[in-house]
Amino acid sequence: MVAATDVVEGGLPIGAAQPTIVAAADGMSDPSGMTVLNLLGSKAKGAPIGEHQALTVPAVLRALEVLCGLFAMTPFHYFRRTDDGKVRVDDAPEALMFSTSANAAQPAFLMKELMMGDLLMSGKFGAYIHRNALYRPHALSRLVPGSIAVNQHWDRTDGLELFYDAQLPDGTRPRLTRNDMWFVPGFSRDGLVGLDRLKLLSDSFEAAASMNEFAARFWDNNAQPSTVLTTKAKVEQSEKVKIRTDWAQRFAGPRNAGAVAVLDQEMKAEFLSHNNEEAQFIETRGFSVVEVGRAFGVPPHVLFELSRATFSNIEHQSLELYLYTMLGHFGRAQAHMTHQFAAPGHFFEANPDALLKGDIKSRYEAYSIAIDKGVLNPDEVRDLENRNKRPGGDKYRVGSGSTIEGQAPAAPAPAAPAPEPSEEDA
Repeated sequence: MVAATDVVEGGLPIGAAQPTIVAAADGMSDPSGMTVLNLLGSKAKGAPIGEHQALTVPAVLRALEVLCGLFAMTPFHYFRRTDDGKVRVDDAPEALMFSTSANAAQPAFLMKELMMGDLLMSGKFGAYIHRNALYRPHALSRLVPGSIAVNQHWDRTDGLELFYDAQLPDGTRPRLTRNDMWFVPGFSRDGLVGLDRLKLLSDSFEAAASMNEFAARFWDNNAQPSTVLTTKAKVEQSEKVKIRTDWAQRFAGPRNAGAVAVLDQEMKAEFLSHNNEEAQFIETRGFSVVEVGRAFGVPPHVLFELSRATFSNIEHQSLELYLYTMLGHFGRAQAHMTHQFAAPGHFFEANPDALLKGDIKSRYEAYSIAIDKGVLNPDEVRDLENRNKRPGGDKYRVGSGSTIEGQAPAAPAPAAPAPEPSEEDA
């Protein structure tokens, strides 16, 4: 087996580490690997858009906030398999990491929010595992995704083994095994790291950011994109710079709108008009919102793009957000939680019931049917509505909801005798 201390350089194994394969440290842009981007050729304009610049696009920020919030608010329960099904285990240290506190400083909500954000933006999430005296995991420390490199070793005896080169908060950069590192890749094509949206969709995000920058510059320049000053006289280069600087200081910006310009040397000012309507500026900005929603799997109405929305299809689009986007994220998270932390016979499972709640009338009608069919008892319904239990609420009911399961229906009350006719009636 290859030792964890073997050296690899440039993404290719050397010396004793020859069986080791190094995964791209930044998604699908490993400069030494035969990835799709390298086969197509790198972008000549330089580095791709950064996360900060991408988040200046309101649609990107909103999409990230919605998906991270939905993921973080969804509880992940820890279960033990039994002969009758499953039993929740709430007091185990590994369960508390995802339900109460990820560590002494951060609640579980924040850790799950960071996890979802890292998976969406960089395609990978990593956290250092803190263990107690019994060597059970009890806390997690999130690591910067860009500082994590995945190293893979495979042989015919032991199969696949992964090592992680990561920078820890104390500044050290050790090589970690899966006992010390919880690593979750996003949607992946190599099984090691996920696809990096910022790199793969750099053009789309940069186009949307450029539209915002153009709008800001357009209005900051008094809605006049450019001005041409012409003269018949010969003007030296140094004088051109002075004239341009003087004009910008005196007349650029909304505060200088309407100021009077005095020109000499037979100089004339010509204003180059720009018709945003003909250039379909508004349509382009609206399309960029749809493109961002498509990149993150978020329906347009969630990003407040309502140009084609109707009251009849918004509810179905909201359901599609759960079915086609969030279910995949939940499945990935609970699979990696179970694989890394669950004891034998235990597993993690997400409970996204809160995402499926309708209006109160629809919920209560569904609860009534569930109670009548014996699917839920009143206490289970009250628990779903965050209410305390009540005496007798743990009994399952059938029929109209008044008959307790396993008991004979109550006998009907005897009919009251008919009153005897009075003398006046006679």
